[in-house]
Amino acid sequence: MSLRIDTFDSARGGNTFYKAIAHPLAAAPARALIARLRRHGRIAVVDPQAAAAGFAELFDLAGIDIAGIYVQDIAQIGKETLGRAAEGIPALGRCGARAVLVTAFDADRLIAQIAPFLPANADVFSFDEIRVPADRLTNKRTYLDPLNFAANFVLFRDTETVATRLQTANYWAGYGAAEITLWCTLFGGDGAVLAEWSSKPPAGQALLDIDSRWVRDRFNLGEFAGQLFVHVSGAAGHDVIKYALDIYGADDRSLSSTHDANAWPSDRYAGLPAPAPGERVVLWLQNSHAAPIPAGAIGLNVMGENRIVTLDEPIGGFATLALDVAELLPGICWPAQIELNAGKHMVRPRYEVIEGKRRRIAHVNVERADLEPNPELPGLAATLGKGYLLPAPVLPRGEWQSLLLPTPMALAQGELPIAAIVYNADGSEVARHRFGRLPRRHRVALDLDELSAALGDSYGHVELVYDFAAGGEADGWLHALFRYRHRASGHAADTSFGAHIFNTILTYRDEPQSYSGRPPGLSTRLFLRLGQDGHDTLCHLIYPASVPWRASSRTDIVLHDGLGREVARKSLAIACSGSHLWRYHGLFAAAERAAAGPGAYAVVRDTTCRLFGYHGLIGRDGAFSLDHMFGF
Repeated sequence: MSLRIDTFDSARGGNTFYKAIAHPLAAAPARALIARLRRHGRIAVVDPQAAAAGFAELFDLAGIDIAGIYVQDIAQIGKETLGRAAEGIPALGRCGARAVLVTAFDADRLIAQIAPFLPANADVFSFDEIRVPADRLTNKRTYLDPLNFAANFVLFRDTETVATRLQTANYWAGYGAAEITLWCTLFGGDGAVLAEWSSKPPAGQALLDIDSRWVRDRFNLGEFAGQLFVHVSGAAGHDVIKYALDIYGADDRSLSSTHDANAWPSDRYAGLPAPAPGERVVLWLQNSHAAPIPAGAIGLNVMGENRIVTLDEPIGGFATLALDVAELLPGICWPAQIELNAGKHMVRPRYEVIEGKRRRIAHVNVERADLEPNPELPGLAATLGKGYLLPAPVLPRGEWQSLLLPTPMALAQGELPIAAIVYNADGSEVARHRFGRLPRRHRVALDLDELSAALGDSYGHVELVYDFAAGGEADGWLHALFRYRHRASGHAADTSFGAHIFNTILTYRDEPQSYSGRPPGLSTRLFLRLGQDGHDTLCHLIYPASVPWRASSRTDIVLHDGLGREVARKSLAIACSGSHLWRYHGLFAAAERAAAGPGAYAVVRDTTCRLFGYHGLIGRDGAFSLDHMFGF
């Protein structure tokens, strides 16, 4: 039941055509176009870029009498599309169609070229009929410019006990954007539009802040649990909207953070934890398309097992459904893991762990089907040292418990030959745990308490790496879930990510990754949102290195006010393979925080090395959040 649409692949990146037809504002004109075609009788489809099949996956073409499919590329002649063998465009004039649909945007030039082959008296339509309004476009000359579809979905809800806050910076200004506009559409749980608005942030790298309480008050809304669609026009440099998302409650029983939704739907997601005793795990299923998700199209299975249990109810267009995973998989328990068969119906979903009156939000990750074991990896140690590594904090042991759960994240991963290495803040290895060759269906969560005993009550970090001492195979797509629990209060946080190669001048495939330009990525620019309303901010910066790099970092923490102006700057030196844990209220004086104001944010900047960071909020009675930071 997976949608047969091309969304993203590792070689070409994202498919802008998909974003164009799936845009919420394309839905109504697409349905109107289909209604007009039905009234015309026989329709010929000119499909120059093999786009017709993807369009038909999102919009119902039933009732359209298709006379034939016609293509330009000789290699496509004879291939089946919409149940018909494609013909060359020269055959178009003989089909007797009353209308012709050209499945392309910016189609005027092509329509002029095929004019000699059009059936007599046929009306011509194209996907230019379903374009989003011109004022939302960054590049009005080229519709499928990726910058025209800088957009993303956000889990967004507001109740009497839980609220949501999105924060990011206008990082597009740093790439030359003169002015941007935020276009926002809020969908309720049933997929209906609850509110629409736009705003023009101040010029420069101002803070962008959308709080559900503000939305609810402005539009006089009741409680809602749905999704916010945000579209940026005027963008430069990045066609992805990155953000930090806080979910908070009035009494801090709900305090968690996550980040951007990864705007490309995937067939499968993994890294969904089973509930521990006393917990419920709720998976937020949010339809990213106008077409309903049919009953039976979404399913769960225990990691390593083939039996998929499907959800036997539909989910409406742009609607949201909160699924208790125990309804489909009763009896499953942490540290077991769950795979989500999502069928490309939704961008990366969030899950919520409910434990008594406490709740926390995190996300699953894309499970890839295009990877096979890479036989080169075991031999890379001579040139790339540790190679792919995944760093995460080990928080001060006297106050927090830190757990590590390796998560298979590709269909071909039958085993995980891995080890965990603990480093102190100064970059010295203090402990190593060899997992061996973990099977796909493992039930191993590593409690870092004993492994990191050498840290005492201080902090450090752990790196998950490949370990081929006992053999095994790997593909570089190494992931894990990290869980932290405050010992006194019991409050917890989940965060997950994947491995990269860090801080080496040598490149391998697309590593070390760079936020701008080609590899190697050897610099840092991370966004840090700052706590408000009595919350402090913690930040754990890690300097991972696959091979030894510079002895220490030259890191600046730059405090900005809400308009993006620099207010203060502090410098840190982090040892290679070390880390530094700090808090906003401890690093910046009260006068500096007051000068920055309530709309302040910080940027972690380093031109000498690539850092990996985690940030969170510290609330009352041990409440906290923790997630990895994003860069730009």
